[in-house]
Amino acid sequence: MKKSLLSLTITLTVSAVLMLLLNCSALSGDDNDKFKSSRNEMVSYQLKDRGITDQKVLNAMLKVPRHEFVPGDLKNSAYYDSPLPIGYGQTISQPYIVALMTELLSLNKNSCVLEVGTGSGYQAAVLAEIVKEVYTIEIVKGLHEESTRVLKRLGYKNVRTINDDGYNGWEKHAPYDAIIVTCASEFVPPPLVSQLKKGGVMCIPVGPPFKVQHLLLLKKMNSGKIVTSFITEVRFVPLLRKGD
Repeated sequence: MKKSLLSLTITLTVSAVLMLLLNCSALSGDDNDKFKSSRNEMVSYQLKDRGITDQKVLNAMLKVPRHEFVPGDLKNSAYYDSPLPIGYGQTISQPYIVALMTELLSLNKNSCVLEVGTGSGYQAAVLAEIVKEVYTIEIVKGLHEESTRVLKRLGYKNVRTINDDGYNGWEKHAPYDAIIVTCASEFVPPPLVSQLKKGGVMCIPVGPPFKVQHLLLLKKMNSGKIVTSFITEVRFVPLLRKGD
């Protein structure tokens, strides 16, 4: 009799654990479905309707879980049409700007990209869905550590991160097919130009801090000449340097 009761207790305990796991799984599924719907709406109304046409970029924005790259209390706002604070006085750019800058780089599966300003890691993740290698630099140690953890947890093995001064680029892995700068500099840093491959492009906001800046697209010709195009007006946090 005691053996039967013990067997029944164990069976009930196992069943309870299985039910708990199933309930947690269901909750997780509902949560993921909710965010998937938000991503679909983001891509349809914020990106496609504004002229983003590169299917590689659209697919990446559909796939990357933006809510994983914002603070916990802002997850439900992750897919809003606006930048969001991520701590340390920094922000995650609005989805349209992320898509626009990515599209401007004309990337493919063999591209090697340098990103200056890892921030939350979201832009790096979007790039990683498209290209072969992403090298990303973040000067704020806390952001570097957190973004590195998130990128690793989500399985982005083709992203390499470093805590350093982005003004100087990452010469070890140069030259790059493309460079993206996600913070505003008052001028284009010469080290970044030198690390750009001939035929490569750089997208960078240029202008004074906390004011309207110009989003520029630079192309390095085979001759080494730099051709610059004005894209639009933007507002980015400033490029920080060591000692700031």
